[in-house]
Amino acid sequence: MVTWTQAAAYAVALVLTLCACAWLTPRAWWRRPNARALGVLGVGTAAGGTLLLAMFGAPASAPQLVQSAQAQEVTGTDVPVAGARYRVHDALNLRIAGGVGAERLLVVPAGARVEATGLRDGDWWQVRATVNGKEIEGWASSLWLRRADEGLVSVSSQGRLPD
Repeated sequence: MVTWTQAAAYAVALVLTLCACAWLTPRAWWRRPNARALGVLGVGTAAGGTLLLAMFGAPASAPQLVQSAQAQEVTGTDVPVAGARYRVHDALNLRIAGGVGAERLLVVPAGARVEATGLRDGDWWQVRATVNGKEIEGWASSLWLRRADEGLVSVSSQGRLPD
């Protein structure tokens, strides 16, 4: 879906590219349509539109703070409520910011408990964990977290579920 901001940025880039081409290229290029002129217009418009969007586009969304459990009922999804406790499903990379490209602070072992601060950025939640007696705050993928009140299902040594 193209927003009006994107359409405007690429329209301005097209106009700027046409002006630059008229000023910087030989007049013979523009007497009849050719692949070279089309390539210059296409690359110039794409590069200019992308540059304009990067410079003046909408800023990245800020992390959202979820204040209460009512948000969970309204959206129907699991959202991090400030102070809610979660259990780490598998070894969890705690990062300095949301995203796999962010620097890793430390690895929280599987089964450890973490507490949500209430901030989130998409699937990335800010959590507080205590590892080796040191409390640290960082960002974690919510896919690796389970609610602390979820029961653990284990299989007994005979291969059947406990009663």
